[in-house]
Order: sequence, then structure tokens, then C-alpha cells
Amino acid sequence: MKNSKLLYYSIVVALAGFLFGFDTVVISGADKQLQNLWHSSDLFHGLVVMSSALWGTVLGAIFGAIPTNSWGRKKTLIFIGVLFFLSALGCAFANEPYLFAFFRFIGGIGIGVSTIVAPSYVSEIAPAKQRGQLVALYQFNIVFGILIAFVSNYFLQDIGENAWRWMLGIQTVPALIYTLLVLRVPESPRWLLEYKNNKEDAIRVLKLIEPDETIVNQEIEAISKEHSQKTTNENIFMKKYRKPLLLAFFIAFFNQLSGINAFLYYAPRIFELAGLEKSASFLSSIGIGVINLIFTIVGISLIDKYGRKTLMYIGSVGYIISLGLVATAFYMEWKGMFVPVFFFLFIAAHAIGQGAVIWVFISELFPNKLRAAGQSFGTSVHWVLAALIPSFMPFLIDKIGAATVFAIFCIMMVGQLFWVFLKMPETKGKTLEELSESLSE
Repeated sequence: MKNSKLLYYSIVVALAGFLFGFDTVVISGADKQLQNLWHSSDLFHGLVVMSSALWGTVLGAIFGAIPTNSWGRKKTLIFIGVLFFLSALGCAFANEPYLFAFFRFIGGIGIGVSTIVAPSYVSEIAPAKQRGQLVALYQFNIVFGILIAFVSNYFLQDIGENAWRWMLGIQTVPALIYTLLVLRVPESPRWLLEYKNNKEDAIRVLKLIEPDETIVNQEIEAISKEHSQKTTNENIFMKKYRKPLLLAFFIAFFNQLSGINAFLYYAPRIFELAGLEKSASFLSSIGIGVINLIFTIVGISLIDKYGRKTLMYIGSVGYIISLGLVATAFYMEWKGMFVPVFFFLFIAAHAIGQGAVIWVFISELFPNKLRAAGQSFGTSVHWVLAALIPSFMPFLIDKIGAATVFAIFCIMMVGQLFWVFLKMPETKGKTLEELSESLSE
């Protein structure tokens, strides 16, 4: 990439994804230790202890557009770094489940807000031809954070009865580093123009990331034109925005109905159900993280070349095959490495498809003035389901069995394949302003 500042700003902001991924998965290593420590029932453990962060993401996703728009992208990015730091510190010193859940909830708010502000920021500074790859850096950092969390949990699992405190508390280090780095990132030029009407600063920032003055002037003209056409009382629920609203809803809906978060939260537990020993289940979880990272890199490298829709086709077919095999393995009671290998295929399908596409796609659907609100809607759908499904996983596996649970996920992915074929548009290579015009009715 020719412009080093554009790449640097994109990487720094995308580090919010690292904190998201680490925070989401690190709890899996403490899962059984916390349930045994506080003698929790499966229902209480799933709803309160394990899923408290996910309920925080729901709140963050619903209301995250408010600070993103009123404070600006940069201040909101700093705010989420502070939330992650406080959450990790509080969890490490918590002595009872409700206090622990409170601090996990705070971290969850940080995750929810980050899924709005980070993709929005990067999409607003990136040129159309590189937008997919640059926004997908957020997803790369999510899976990198997931891998590091699995590795961290593996090495910390046997250090004693307080291993869980170290697992959760170590996140204070990357949270502090991220917060300090984001202080040096400039404000989004589109936010400056849309919300502050500050053309001078918007041009200054654009010149930092685009040395060609002709292109800068074209960008400013396009943003100004869209800005002049929007009325102040518009919202994403107006009839003219029905199409992007439904697109955001369904990509988020199918993302979670694959069972991805349910699996990531309970990977060691699921592997133990499949017959692996505790240490082997933690090691297999690292394998999940490695596969996720490798195929996310593949997805990022392909997203601007072959487009969002092609990757969703590949991911959908991979989901159906892998989840069908997982359900069969549990139904037939195949022990050993069958389930982990099938889950490796599942993670590869997710990383190339939904994982690489979701945050890019949602960030492209709405006009500049409504981008944060649209991102908030899509991520809210995502996180409500991401909270509900893992909350009931221990209960559902106990009551209806793992085979049935994963068979349901498989059927839902058949639905995703049809949705991609019938409804999903291709967005690669188009400017945000061009997409806004084509998707509005």
C-alpha cells in the first residue's frame, strides 16, 4: 500500500478488534473454573457469568451511535479503550459472580461500541478500491485477539486456583497500548464535514491520507453533495432506507445463527463433550484460533478482488458441510479428533465468508449522515442474538443434545445461502456516496 499513514491509521483503529476478540474468547478458559468456584447452575452460569459481556455488547451496539456521532469517531475510540482496561482490571479482582458480571458487562459495552465506530472510521478514510481490505483489518484483529486469548488461556490454565484472574486481567496490557496509540489518530474527515461542517479540517485530514489534491477535491465535492441532499430529520427507518436496513439485519441475523459465538464461548467444553481430555481441548482451541487467523487473511486478500458476495457463497457452502458433519459426529458419538477437525472446517468457512464480510458490508450500506445509526442497527441485531444463543448453550446441549443444536445451525445456513443468492448486492469498488445513492429507494 502506497500511503503508509492510511495503513497506519487503519491498523491502529482496527486494534479495537483485537480487544473485542480477546475479550470475547478469554472467558472460555475460565468457564468451568468459575462455575465450580461459585457453584452456579447451568442456567445462571450461562445467563449471568458467561454472557454478561454479551448483554453489554447489546447496550453498546444500541446506543453506540450516540457518542460516535456527537463526540466524534476519535473520542469514541479512546472511550472504548478505557472501558476495556477497566473491565479487565475489575474482573481480575472480582470475588463474587455479580461483581464479576458487572465488569464483564462494561467490557461488553466497549465491544458493542467498537463494532460501530471502528468499521465506520476506517470505511470513511479508505479509498473505494481498498475499503474492503482496510475495514476487514478489524476482523483480522478480532481473530488475532481470539488466537492470543486461546494461547494465553492454554499457558495460564495450570498456574493455580487463581488462573482465571490472570486470564482475564492480562487484557489490561493491550487495552492500555491501544488507548495510547489511538490518541495520535486524526478525526474522520467525513464526520468533520457532516457533523461539524468543518471543511478546512476535513481537507487537512484527507491530505494526510491522500497526497493527490485532485482526488481530495473530488472526495470533498462528493461528500458535500450528499450532505446538501440530506435533511436533518432523516433516520434509517424511513421507507427510502428499507433496503439497506434489511440487508444489515439479515447479514447480522445469519452471522449468529451459524452458532459462531456459541462455539467460541464454549469451545473447550464442546471438545470435552466430544471425548477430548481437558488439556487436549484447550490445545484444540488454539488450533481453532490458528485456522481462524489463516483463513481470515485469505478472506481479506480476496474481498476486494472477488467481492463480498462471492466470499459469502464460499462461506455458506462451507458452513452447511461443516455443521452437518459436526451434528452427525455428535449423533453417531464419534470420539477423538472428528469434532475438532469438523470445527476447523467450520471456522475456515466463517473466516472466509461472514467473518471477512460482515463489518465491511454493514459499514458500506448507509449514507454518511446515517452510517453510525445504520451500523448500530446491524450490530444490535448481531449482539442481541450473540447474547441469547450462548446464554442458553449449556442448557440446550443438556436438554436437546449437541447433535440437534448443531443441526439447527446447519439448517439456518441453508437459509443464508438462499438469501445471498436472492437479495445480497455486490458493493466492491464503489464509493460510499455511490452506494448510498444506489441502495436508497
